[in-house]
Amino acid sequence: MSLQVFSAEALGTMLLMLLGCGVVANAVLRGAKGNNGTFLMVNFGWGLGVFAGVWVAAASGAHLNPAVTVGLLVNPNVDEYAPGVAITLASTLLYFAAQMVGAIIGAVLAYLSYKQHFDAEEDPAAKLGVFATGPVYRHKGWNLLTEIIATFVLVFVIAGFGLTPNGLGPLAVALIVVGIGASLGGPTGYAINPARDLGPRIAHAFLPIKGKGPSDWGYSWIPVVGPLIGGAIGGLAGGALF
Repeated sequence: MSLQVFSAEALGTMLLMLLGCGVVANAVLRGAKGNNGTFLMVNFGWGLGVFAGVWVAAASGAHLNPAVTVGLLVNPNVDEYAPGVAITLASTLLYFAAQMVGAIIGAVLAYLSYKQHFDAEEDPAAKLGVFATGPVYRHKGWNLLTEIIATFVLVFVIAGFGLTPNGLGPLAVALIVVGIGASLGGPTGYAINPARDLGPRIAHAFLPIKGKGPSDWGYSWIPVVGPLIGGAIGGLAGGALF
């Protein structure tokens, strides 16, 4: 069961990152067909990446996000991460590991898909932006608060999905991700998922990307800590309300 859960979670997260990083690459890299695409295009790309990832990761409960795992961990009304998967330290760490592995692999596949465009692109910031989020205005407190609020919305709404008709779960999650991006994604790029930012950022650091700059590790803790806090608050609030 552990191998099945790990594989499903890693595969779902990989698809999420491949399509998510891929839509950013399409929008920002020189010569790509979608170059100069709008932020709404990016929102929908990430949302559809979530749809694909959630759909194929049913066996693991399709967390795809450490903030969602934490939200379920603290929710007093949730006893299992997925059918037959008890909430324990071991299973929590299994989810975190699968999410990170999937995120890194998905980011690498996105890079390979756009290798020639990475070579043609001269702006190191555009290359990093394919992999990792970054704020418009750098202020640790406000950037952290934005990620907390946005992730709270995600996990709080997911906590109510027990009322969602069968078969609509993946679509519901996808639409809330699109909505969060369109509404709250402007200040920081809405990581709302520690694995979404940290995994691809690690990939950016080790990949042989032509002309790349630094991986901006000074900012990297914000899209990890903010979503974890927001996820915990969303899980607690959802457990109290639903």
